[in-house]
Amino acid sequence: MSKRKVILQEGEETFGKRLARLRKAAGYSQKELAAEIGISYRMVAYYEGETQYPPTHLLPALTKTLGVTADQLLGIEKVKENGRSKDTRLWRRFKQVEKLPTLKRKQIVQILDTFIESEKTKQ
Repeated sequence: MSKRKVILQEGEETFGKRLARLRKAAGYSQKELAAEIGISYRMVAYYEGETQYPPTHLLPALTKTLGVTADQLLGIEKVKENGRSKDTRLWRRFKQVEKLPTLKRKQIVQILDTFIESEKTKQ
């Protein structure tokens, strides 16, 4: 069975370009995304640059990791922007910190408080 060539309308984004844009917006490098969904970073690079066809077996993991719907990932719906940009890498770290034992979390909060206070005194 041969693959049909996908013909894009002018200005339409390929799956690979959309995947790269969503990955960057979510704050992932190719290596981080690959580790998160359990594939090699070379496969992420391939999906972003060489293929026009989405990896259907990875759609659930990609949508969950990138925080978008399948329709948004496939370009059927536009991704809604909330107007605020947040550092998603930082939020992922916070989620990891939440899983630590209480004593370790308290130590991290103390370190954060120290940095925040030092920035307040600079202003």
